Amino acid sequence: MKTNLPVNTQSANKWERVRFEDRLMFTKHLSVMLKSGIPIAEGIKVLESQTKSKDFKRILEEIFHGINNGQSLAETLRRHPRVFDTLYRSIVAIGEESGNLETNLEYLAGSLGKAYEFQKKVKSAMLYPAIVMIATIISGLTMVIFVLPQMVTLFKSLSVDLPPSTRLLIFVANVSKDYGLLLLFLMAAAVTAFYLLIQTPTVKPRWHELLLSLPIFGKLLTNIQVAYMCRNLGLMLRSGLPITTALKAASDASANLVFKDYLARMLVAMEKGVSLEAQMGSKYYRFVPLIVVRMIGVGEKSGTLDESLMYLADFFEEEVDDTTKNLSTILEPVMLIGIALMVGFVAFSIISPIYSLAGGVHR
Repeated sequence: MKTNLPVNTQSANKWERVRFEDRLMFTKHLSVMLKSGIPIAEGIKVLESQTKSKDFKRILEEIFHGINNGQSLAETLRRHPRVFDTLYRSIVAIGEESGNLETNLEYLAGSLGKAYEFQKKVKSAMLYPAIVMIATIISGLTMVIFVLPQMVTLFKSLSVDLPPSTRLLIFVANVSKDYGLLLLFLMAAAVTAFYLLIQTPTVKPRWHELLLSLPIFGKLLTNIQVAYMCRNLGLMLRSGLPITTALKAASDASANLVFKDYLARMLVAMEKGVSLEAQMGSKYYRFVPLIVVRMIGVGEKSGTLDESLMYLADFFEEEVDDTTKNLSTILEPVMLIGIALMVGFVAFSIISPIYSLAGGVHR
């Protein structure tokens, strides 16, 4: 029996938040159930009853109602673009049209699983440096706000010439005491203004290009974008999507505007009959490594473009993994040395005048 969709479906889309893991498990379990012969509506109902996320439970309930009303899975997913992006919906749609939905869901689950592991590796590699940096900032603020003002009173009572380092600390303490709130407000305003600036249509593409051009970190970000681009394209081609549709979906899914533009230009070139290798070989695609161009050319000539793209995705994910590990290894001692120098400077600035006073007393 058909049921009506909830009336607040569209208004809720704006606020829905679903974890990556929930989407991964939904895709994997639905693929397994379809392969086992369970009808799609029944499978979604089972998954809806098992999920603990309120947002995802509501979404699955709406999908279930939509399928019961005769809609395809791709049509129901279209109501939730924040959860199921263009790439996901395109692969589901071609799977339904070709009768290979369970296979395409299996491809999607595999790709999402690799993406999840990839993200975890990058985050874990950068976790320790981030913790050290945050701890350093908190320690510095604590010292400036609570410790230095007390030291100023002590230093002013000492009848000795203060060294430059101590005078600098006193200056910092006085400024933080008199203008601390104003400085914090100005810093917050500057950060907010900068964030809003780089979100504007004019500045955002240049900002993304600048990030990719940075030494060391730029190469890391480039490899991340190349890995995502190759995996997304390879997955869609393997699922049966035409190359033009795959390029359009990959462009829509790309968060980096430089690579979004690359993919859009590739689409225009393909529609004009230009090969991907010829298009990507131009100087305009300066952030695309040469190995990508050559491997795509081999894939186009041999008819195994999807395999070439998936190989490239694995290759660049390993490159990113190695780079993040190396960066973490390099950053840890550098940051520890920086903290030691800062603590040493403060300790010297505090102890030096006390020793000078003690020396004067003995004389």
